[in-house]
Amino acid sequence: MTDQPAVELQAVSKTFGDESTGVRALDGVDLALADGSFTAIMGPSGSGKSTFLNCAAGLESITSGDVRIAGQSIAGWDDTELTKFRRKQVGFVFQGFNLIPYLTAEQNVALPLKLARRRSSPRRVRELLESVGMAERRGHLPSELSGGQQQRVALARALVTDPAVIFADEPTGALDTTSARAVLELLRTSAHDLGQTIVMVTHDPVAAAVADSVVYLVDGRIVGTMAHPSADAVAAQLAHLDDFTAVAR
Repeated sequence: MTDQPAVELQAVSKTFGDESTGVRALDGVDLALADGSFTAIMGPSGSGKSTFLNCAAGLESITSGDVRIAGQSIAGWDDTELTKFRRKQVGFVFQGFNLIPYLTAEQNVALPLKLARRRSSPRRVRELLESVGMAERRGHLPSELSGGQQQRVALARALVTDPAVIFADEPTGALDTTSARAVLELLRTSAHDLGQTIVMVTHDPVAAAVADSVVYLVDGRIVGTMAHPSADAVAAQLAHLDDFTAVAR
């Protein structure tokens, strides 16, 4: 771990369409997330959560401001530069798993190394699969795995390049309660034991309670944070934000 933030957004704004008449999805967001932290991003529907994740991860360009990952500004980079950077410094875990259907679990985990043109280490791949409880299923195709098992493979895949940060977009949204709990525990272990920085967008207070802190968005702005969250406290805050948004509209 270092003193340098793993992810930093400085006065980030994102407007879809014309600057004067378009939709401002992010509005002057300032946020620094420490190396090895586990942060949940929450807010009412339409608050800008997905846009935040896409801009912070370099999947979408920003209108103004700066985004830094591991101290390196990525604002203004072209698609080729961003793709190369993401392959080395950013991992992703999606709600829909996004595993390649014709590759085995082991091959899916190794894929980011090949895309980054780094030598694949069968030993590291197998160690990661073992760490997420999938060592005995490494030769299975995604269609032969349950949803929870597929998400475990996806997490191992996200970790394989030792990225500066992992962005998780509703990682438990398609899972049953037992599988979701197991995946959340693996995410927390990755942060606390491996020092992996994790940024998770979620609508679920139970999922958010596993994180170290919660950042709340409303209308593209950060309106509050919560350290050491509990599910009840998160749910109460979300209800308050929903009421506030309804009145504002």
